[in-house]
Amino acid sequence: MGFATLLYHEIRKRDEFHPEKPYSIDVKQEYEDQLPAPLFITLDQFEEQMEFLYRENFHTLTLAEVRDYFYRGKNIPEKSVLITFDDCFQSMKQYAYPVLKKYGFHAVAFVVTGWLHDEPKEYNPEKCVCLAKEELDEMADVFEYANHTDSFHQRYDVKTGRMMLEKDERFAKDLDECNRHVPVKDVFAYPFGLFHERNVELLRKKWFTLAFTTKTGKNDRQTDPLLLKRNIIPFTLELEQFQKIVLG
Repeated sequence: MGFATLLYHEIRKRDEFHPEKPYSIDVKQEYEDQLPAPLFITLDQFEEQMEFLYRENFHTLTLAEVRDYFYRGKNIPEKSVLITFDDCFQSMKQYAYPVLKKYGFHAVAFVVTGWLHDEPKEYNPEKCVCLAKEELDEMADVFEYANHTDSFHQRYDVKTGRMMLEKDERFAKDLDECNRHVPVKDVFAYPFGLFHERNVELLRKKWFTLAFTTKTGKNDRQTDPLLLKRNIIPFTLELEQFQKIVLG
């Protein structure tokens, strides 16, 4: 028995989404980047996937349940899935939250706290606009929030993220700063799925219990809980393929 972890970033209505067009990020931190098309999914697809999980009686896991599964030997329901969102862009509130709430689902959002705007911004489907903290608070009945760094969510190329180049002391301080603002303080998601082994060991030393990669597959008791697998769900994924991911 194990569970799949789903990874979402951005959702758009079908007529809002233009995969050939670059989507720039709009974040508080002084950092420029673009979100590639595979990190988007349409609202129709997201609703279809969540409806399938609901129809098939899937249990949406909490981080406490995942922690207990690995560290206390507790069982999870046979049909279990962990739903995660990274970066906390506007579509998480605009589209994901109402759908998840409708089905009574639970989800996890990994927060780059240095990206959160001071005040909410008007929804803009042409950019990847980060939410404000007060907007996260409004969705706390569905989402729980964990560490995705404060200011280390930066990349220099497709294989190198800031976390991989900085000294451990600076990474440790950044983790502490993010933890000042997120309720779940022992769970981490590696930015861009990029890391060195020393980053993993630092998390271990700082008593993090769970950390998520972007390596695909299911998690079971043989999985290192600081190297958990997550499946990016792109707009190109057909429902049949989605079913195979969650059913294994």
